[in-house]
Amino acid sequence: MKLELEQVRHVAKLARLSLTSDEETRFATQLSAVLDAVEALSAVDTDGVPPTTFAIASATHARPDEVRDELPADVALANAPQKEGSSFAIPRVIE
Repeated sequence: MKLELEQVRHVAKLARLSLTSDEETRFATQLSAVLDAVEALSAVDTDGVPPTTFAIASATHARPDEVRDELPADVALANAPQKEGSSFAIPRVIE
């Protein structure tokens, strides 16, 4: 699908882009190539192909949810740069 320069200018205006004439010509060619690729994909027969979320079949690797004891404060604060008692110490943001 060949894009006209006026179409490229319209898209650039919508995106609030200021393009030189060389950029308009280059983007017209590049956007036309993208639209040609999408058109080629549209021609692929997908009848009978179930919709999937992944290109390959894969089992989920997430662990099952299970209730555990809470994390002790000393373990949670072990790598804290600063702490006050059993809490993280953070710099004051609002004065």
